[in-house]
Amino acid sequence: MTDRYITEEAFGPFVNAMIASTRVIGPVAKRSTFAYEQLESESDLRLDFDVTVLPPKKVFFPPAQQLVRFDGDTVEGCIEPVDTVLLGVHFYDVKGIDMTDFLFRANYADYNYLAQREATTIVASNIQAISPRAFWDSVGIEVQPKGHDAFLTKIDGGYLLETKTAKGDALITLGDFREATAGEVQAAREVNAAVMGRCPERLAYSTDAVATRVRESFGEEEMWDELAERCFSCGSCNTVCPTCYCFDVSDSWNLDQKSGVRTRYWDACLTREFAAVTGAGGSKENFREHHSSRFRHRFMRKTTYLNEKLGGPACVGCGRCSRACTADIADPVRVITTIMERTS
Repeated sequence: MTDRYITEEAFGPFVNAMIASTRVIGPVAKRSTFAYEQLESESDLRLDFDVTVLPPKKVFFPPAQQLVRFDGDTVEGCIEPVDTVLLGVHFYDVKGIDMTDFLFRANYADYNYLAQREATTIVASNIQAISPRAFWDSVGIEVQPKGHDAFLTKIDGGYLLETKTAKGDALITLGDFREATAGEVQAAREVNAAVMGRCPERLAYSTDAVATRVRESFGEEEMWDELAERCFSCGSCNTVCPTCYCFDVSDSWNLDQKSGVRTRYWDACLTREFAAVTGAGGSKENFREHHSSRFRHRFMRKTTYLNEKLGGPACVGCGRCSRACTADIADPVRVITTIMERTS
């Protein structure tokens, strides 16, 4: 809605003013990695990060989220949204949030997710460092990020803040901003354009071509066995993925056997337990018993199953799964390229 400029000297006080007025979550250093955490001071903020260990979806959809407390016939909701600024989100993670927003709003809207999502102002930021396994400039490029309220770009001498919503506009009052010049707007465009094409990994095929070929490969059991041969079924790739949204729900009972809490946890389709079900008479069935079928399911979900709903692949090219995989076999670029180049 507006383009504003703030000097580098005034940026720290602006961040501190946000922290004083509301909860601010941003990327912070964690030894050799980065994570989204609540900021105590502007000195904690690291906008020069490459990628965080977990995606920012954890702000709205925590790994473990208490839903309700119960005591006999009394039930009390646990969801208590807090006004929040989520600062420093790379565009690929905005795309991941967009997908999760859509999926949790579809059909029966998930209040447990949406309550905190709607209480949050998202400020995206330009990419200053690139992860060694990233390929966000060659996957789903037809899909543009749209769920952020403002976009912050570091340019010479300061930052350009492009606001996109009223929530983004409201942040301007907290800092010493002025209207950006045409030259500053152009400088920000050039900074964001210059980072494209620099990812160390590259997917050389279009979204439609990948979706078609991967779907056709479903029955190529030997290939999927080879691709998944070293899979430990640990679920690390699911855990770090910004577009995975499966969860399990369980009740924890206190010793009085009357009270307790219902909690939902992130679930992972690569784990053996995910597809296990109990039938009549205590019988059990696992409809994806072999790890290769679970590995295949993950790639079907990311490249083809959800494309029509999402307008593109359910992968944003962050490279987190590649970094997290102990066996180093989860890299989507490697897997997809193998499928595309293999003749059935």
